[in-house]
Amino acid sequence: MEASWRQVAGGRGRARGRATAAPSSGNGVHLRGAGGGREKGSVCAAGPGLSLGGAATPAAAELMSQKKFEEIKKANQAAAKKIVEEHFSSSSEEEGDEDFEGKRGKIVANTFITYTTQTDGDVQELERTKQYVNEAFQAGAMTCLICIGSVKRNHAVWSCSGCFCIFHMPCIQKWAKDSQFLVSSLTDDDFGKRDYPWPCPKCRFEYKRSDTPSRYYCYCGKVEDPPLDPWLVPHSCGQVCERDFKPSCGHKCLLLCHPGPCPPCPKMVTTTCYCKKAKPVPRRCSAKEWSCQLPCGRKLLCGQHKCENPCHAGSCPPCPRVSRQKCVCGKRVAERSCASPLWHCDLVCGKTLPCGNHTCEQVCHVGACGDCPRSGKRSCPCQKSKFSLPCTEDVPTCGDSCDKVLECGIHRCSQRCHRGPCETCRQEVEKHCRCGKHTKRMPCHKPYLCETKCVKMRDCQKHQCRRKCCPGNCPPCDQNCGRTLGCRNHKCPSVCHRGSCYPCPETVDVKCHCGNTKVTVPCGRERTTRPPKCKEQCSRPPTCHHTSQEKHRCHFGSCPPCHQPCQKVLEKCGHLCPAPCHDQALIKQTGRHQPTGPWEQPSEPAFIQTALPCPPCQVPIPVECLGKHEVSPIPCHAVGPYSCKRVCGRTLNCQNHTCMKECHKVTETDSCTGKKKAGPECLRCEEGCSKSRPSGCPHPCVLPCHPGECPPCAQMLRIKCHCKITSLYVECRKITTADVSEKNLLSCKNQCPKELPCGHRCKEMCHPGECPFNCNQKVKLRCPCKRIKKEVQCNKVRENQISIECDTTCKEMKQKASELKEAEAKAALEEEKRRQQAELEAFENRLKGRRKKNRKRDEVAVELTLWQKYKYYLFPLCAILVVVFAWYIAQAMD
Repeated sequence: MEASWRQVAGGRGRARGRATAAPSSGNGVHLRGAGGGREKGSVCAAGPGLSLGGAATPAAAELMSQKKFEEIKKANQAAAKKIVEEHFSSSSEEEGDEDFEGKRGKIVANTFITYTTQTDGDVQELERTKQYVNEAFQAGAMTCLICIGSVKRNHAVWSCSGCFCIFHMPCIQKWAKDSQFLVSSLTDDDFGKRDYPWPCPKCRFEYKRSDTPSRYYCYCGKVEDPPLDPWLVPHSCGQVCERDFKPSCGHKCLLLCHPGPCPPCPKMVTTTCYCKKAKPVPRRCSAKEWSCQLPCGRKLLCGQHKCENPCHAGSCPPCPRVSRQKCVCGKRVAERSCASPLWHCDLVCGKTLPCGNHTCEQVCHVGACGDCPRSGKRSCPCQKSKFSLPCTEDVPTCGDSCDKVLECGIHRCSQRCHRGPCETCRQEVEKHCRCGKHTKRMPCHKPYLCETKCVKMRDCQKHQCRRKCCPGNCPPCDQNCGRTLGCRNHKCPSVCHRGSCYPCPETVDVKCHCGNTKVTVPCGRERTTRPPKCKEQCSRPPTCHHTSQEKHRCHFGSCPPCHQPCQKVLEKCGHLCPAPCHDQALIKQTGRHQPTGPWEQPSEPAFIQTALPCPPCQVPIPVECLGKHEVSPIPCHAVGPYSCKRVCGRTLNCQNHTCMKECHKVTETDSCTGKKKAGPECLRCEEGCSKSRPSGCPHPCVLPCHPGECPPCAQMLRIKCHCKITSLYVECRKITTADVSEKNLLSCKNQCPKELPCGHRCKEMCHPGECPFNCNQKVKLRCPCKRIKKEVQCNKVRENQISIECDTTCKEMKQKASELKEAEAKAALEEEKRRQQAELEAFENRLKGRRKKNRKRDEVAVELTLWQKYKYYLFPLCAILVVVFAWYIAQAMD
């Protein structure tokens, strides 16, 4: 990354690939801002692979190796700085300000101001919520139980709605995914298709798969990705919470967006007691249900007594009194609780059924006994035949084979229809054991279990099943897990399981050096949690060349390294050193004992504090590049001629191309028509002429790349004439330079072979384009009756300028021809009628002899029906009956 003062217009690739590099400090470590390329004012040299013009040279390869070595030194320096900050500093990123405690008090007060002022709330009810808010501000107090890591204000988090514990967003997403995977892999045949819930790591509250968090919201859920604000609760949006209280009362939380549960509802409402006997009184909405302590007096479920308990919530308890009560059938009387009047004795009913032959065999019951179970149609024991018999008679056997499936489920009963259960199956079969590894011939009703122990792993994937003849459904592992939890202090008490163990539920107090401040963290976090900051200032003297050290609070161990500017005068240039103080830089110790072989464990790297020399001067000095393309600021320690890595761009002698070499030194530079002329160090143009040719010329220029215009093309072209019959040979330049009047160069001087639309051949000489339509060929034109004919020009006939009409002679001839046709048609019609009449008379004469022979045979006696015989008598009779019936009706109505 280049420094900000190097990022100017036209500065592409400046100071890259220089042969000089920042000198090493001699101990293998560079401080930040001291040639490390991380702070402003530093220069990052790129490898020669970024060059635009030339190939890699040995010098460039050496330069690239040098730059890689510098990058490795920068990485070591960054690691050393990180170790120093973690080891010697006792404050986190939000503990750098001196007034942090004052800020935290103001933030907490601002969070609860709406609750206490607007509704006159009691601060004592906010203790649980305040605890979550204070933990949010304390360094190391908020811990993700999954990764046992600190939850910082710039981390994306998720809060459980059951226990309000806070987790890192990536941690809870991985936890949910792993939980669903483990459950589905053990219980789901269709792996991964069912929707299994996943539990909260702390409270075990179950969530659906759709509830898996995918986005980072504030505590109240209004703002996605809440911005970081030091004056608000971490991960809060700063707006009013407005979440519904639990249990729901219709009001909303008035606190600012906060972690943890919402406090009890502080609204004042007027409400009466449980029994509704006392007058309504104003009370807090969170405690609006109260008891007046008077007797309840409501009637109990027994219907005889009243509730004597003090005013209470919910339904009244069962009646506590005892009374003598009859059973359901009324045969016995016993002392029982008044709250349960219905009870059953153990006597058989014994009432006579409707059949009169049998009695009811039910034990003490309510209602009618029902019909006799032996009435109606009954089946034989094998269920193949049915009989309708009186209830006093037993159903006989049918005599057929029983044929019921035996207990083995394979064979059927071979006995005749019989009463009672079928006998045991005694057929010998080849049986497989339960695990399917062995076979044996034995009676069908006996189970076969082998002695082979199952070697499959149980669901924990740690222990074997070890059951004899296991069918494959191995039971869950019943041994204790016993694995060491993430805290490294306790072991998992759960049953042996797959996947990660649940976090340790224990907590540990981490105190500061003086012991006045403590932070409660989950077990295992005490080794990585930094002690809380003490309010006192550190009074130790500075250990560097500065007169005073930076202000910081009381802490463990040595003071943090000094970050003030060095400000020492550099010897070579006289500038002041702007790098941070490097009197006590932490570097890796060299020359330690090397391991003698792979069996020897490598030792941890040792770091020592030592004073480092000032880094090279980084003051920018303006320097012009070799090709005079730009003037760039170069660090003071690296001032010298350099290449900007641009293309040279000077115009070559051919006046068509420019020098494509990388920015280089040029001895002769003359200004020519506003362009810089190439020098002897520039490239020589070796390309062919690439100028555009005249329109229609397909031949390239025969000269190499040259200035000025190209010579005319003298090559011969073989081209077809306009009529596409004869081939002509013409110079290319004549074709490309010919105008419209000279286009006859391609004419073969023969008659055009094309046909006109009328069908005649074109009379013009070989010509371009369409043929002119002026045909003068003589054609014959006739009148409509084809008697009169005349020769005229073709173009006049096509234009309908001449037409020949029939004369009087043509009309008379046409009339005579039509009369002759009519007479011929009439004579043919009369001739056809005479022929048809003769055929009809001949056919009738042939049929007269046949009719006399078949007349008797065709006569058949037809018998009349009763209706046809008597219908003339029935009509008058029906009319008389209708009249009589009408007269009778009239008399009855009078």
